[in-house]
Amino acid sequence: MKIQKAAVIGAGVMGAAIAAQLANAGIPVTLLDIVLPDNPDRNFLARSGVQRALKARPAAFMDPARAALIQVGNLEDDLKKLKDADWIIEAIIEKLDAKRDLWARVEAVAKKTAIISSNSSGIPMHLQIEGRSEDFQRHFVGAHFFNPPRYLHLLEVIPTPKTDPAIVKTFSEFAETTLGKGIVVANDVPGFVANRIGVYGIVRAMDHMQRAGLTPAQVDQLTGPALGRASSATFRTADLSGLDIIYHVASDLGKATPDDEDFTLTPAFRALVEEKKWLGDKTGSGFYKKTKDEKGKTKILNLNLDTFEYEDQGRVKVAAVDAVKGQPLAARVKALYAAEGQEGEFLRGVMNDGFWYAAKMAGNVSNRLQDIDNALKWGFGWEQGPFETMDTLGVQTVIANLEAEGRTLPPLLAAMKASGRDAFYQGGEIVTPEGQPTPYEAPYFILTDLKKDATKIVKKRAGASVIDLGDGVLLAEWHAKMNALGEDQLRTVQDAHKLVQDMGYHGLVIGNQGENFSAGANLPLILSQAQADEWDELDDMIKQFQQVTTSLRFSPHPTVAAPFGLTLGGGAEFTLHADHVVASAELYMGLVEVGVGLIPGGGGTKEMLLRFTDMQQPGQRLGATLLPAVQRAFELIGTAKVSTSALEARNLGFLRDTDTVAMNKNHILQDAKRQVLALAPGYVQPTPRQDIPVMGDAAIGAIKSALHGMHQGGYITDYDLVVSEQLAKVLSGGTGNNRAAKVSEQHLLDLEREAFLTLLGKKGTQQRIEHMLKTGKPLRN
Repeated sequence: MKIQKAAVIGAGVMGAAIAAQLANAGIPVTLLDIVLPDNPDRNFLARSGVQRALKARPAAFMDPARAALIQVGNLEDDLKKLKDADWIIEAIIEKLDAKRDLWARVEAVAKKTAIISSNSSGIPMHLQIEGRSEDFQRHFVGAHFFNPPRYLHLLEVIPTPKTDPAIVKTFSEFAETTLGKGIVVANDVPGFVANRIGVYGIVRAMDHMQRAGLTPAQVDQLTGPALGRASSATFRTADLSGLDIIYHVASDLGKATPDDEDFTLTPAFRALVEEKKWLGDKTGSGFYKKTKDEKGKTKILNLNLDTFEYEDQGRVKVAAVDAVKGQPLAARVKALYAAEGQEGEFLRGVMNDGFWYAAKMAGNVSNRLQDIDNALKWGFGWEQGPFETMDTLGVQTVIANLEAEGRTLPPLLAAMKASGRDAFYQGGEIVTPEGQPTPYEAPYFILTDLKKDATKIVKKRAGASVIDLGDGVLLAEWHAKMNALGEDQLRTVQDAHKLVQDMGYHGLVIGNQGENFSAGANLPLILSQAQADEWDELDDMIKQFQQVTTSLRFSPHPTVAAPFGLTLGGGAEFTLHADHVVASAELYMGLVEVGVGLIPGGGGTKEMLLRFTDMQQPGQRLGATLLPAVQRAFELIGTAKVSTSALEARNLGFLRDTDTVAMNKNHILQDAKRQVLALAPGYVQPTPRQDIPVMGDAAIGAIKSALHGMHQGGYITDYDLVVSEQLAKVLSGGTGNNRAAKVSEQHLLDLEREAFLTLLGKKGTQQRIEHMLKTGKPLRN
């Protein structure tokens, strides 16, 4: 069973976004919706859904060209097109009768082998397929995406008692590998996993907030990044989701669950939805409201729940949060759980509710504790799930606190108390919902936690490690803040190259399991050395950086880079020099050095010139052939262009056509390892190029002419002009060369280093670096 063609029924927000994600993955998809009466365009709703997805921000499509893979139609004229689909998913109105009627029509035309799914967030799957044939029921499995489907990793797969296990396996593997989702197998119960536990947490947070006398803004400080959760925290998440959605989900869950689960909404929340009709972002007002001041600058006003008026409360400070700033997650969680005053009272109340409920739901919403943890992490942006958080605090400590509140322990916690075990995850085991230890089964695509497995670490530094991936492949892994590139990171790559050769490994992967591949060079260090006039040290450091980046290509063994997330500056330069790249589809890659008054100094300028020059057609006059290549490299680097996906990175030239794009970020290290093993047999060490054609003064003159026109027109600043002229010098191969000259890679690297140091010595560049470090934004001086 292979899914090569798909169909989506329902072109609303979710349906169109699911179709876009299928197109992102290269899957042709048919998108159908109803026909609007009196509208001459019978495909209007489906066509509008695609257009809405194209305009969505954040973007639903990784490359707008992928929209061509979506064929629009309607349910009256085009239902027969479903016969070609290997997977059919509905995303229509949340009414049981409507879904049942649709499935009757679908069964009449779908091929017998097609997998059928519902994206329903609340209607039980088994109820939808009552009356359908046994064969249809065997091929039916729930597929609940989270919005927006491109960015939220979670996909809940919900089999019914009639679903064929082979269908669950085939679909889960397709969704995980091809669509890039994190799979949680949920039981067919109200709310499934993430919404059941997540909405319970939101409802209880509202109650505890009013008991503690806190404001929504204070609660969002307490339940956001400080606690290892998404920056939207509780009430900003509610506004984004829609207060009406939470209202209906909570009301439905309250009717479908036992009384002790308490999905009762506070009177204030009910008033917002029922009386005020303030539903969050969709109406412009919720717990927060965006407005503009007299200068047109956006301001966020906070809702006062006592007066129901919006107030400018300025920056909300919370003492418990300020006290844990800069501490690692485990220390923050422990400190916040033990905090004093109304803030601590609120946190313990809401966290204990969450712990109690997650334990109660174990074996109910899902049969594995790790599925509950993953659902909250992947669907709500938590760093730790509830069971992982209890492990951080100590399970016996949590149990004692729950009993002190007079709560009856759920069976799982009662079993943990009886065993004396203080962690759910321990020694390669995790407990079952019944409290029995069992071997931990990680999702197959995630590496074992190598940082905790000393037998896998070959060499370790404070900010980076060399790790044995098995099968004769090493990994150079960075693990510093934002994976900024400094001495530890560079020396670790050198260590890894030497180990590959000395110990007979096949090759090397450059990658990590952090939040981002690398945000670039260690700017504070570079600035401090420049201000201390340590120019010899800086020169040596840039030489070393160039040697390490280029070593990825010119070593005796294959090296594969596995970039993802932010891959900026030096991180991009490492990627550009690898023999092969396995990139996450969510790749934000760019040479952004001009934003701090510099140019790429680790071979990035050289590499983009070389790539674009090689793309030119042979047999044309050298000058006419080269100038477009120089201009393309200049525009890409000079505007600090950053890709919004791996597909765009390929279009921009950061990735080659031969490089690999993986939809699932968690697959890239294993895929990179496989690429090393594929390249290793018969691998021949490349040699640096000596024949790179450059235009010299002719290109410099052409670029300078364009620059001065832009400067006079006010499009670039005085200092933009200074930086751009240095960039033009490198891309032209230096002054004094004629348009027929050929230079070596080392010549271009030397020009890069000279330009980098020249700019670093200027006040304008140092001002830009200082401003970036202080504000996180570029300075236009």
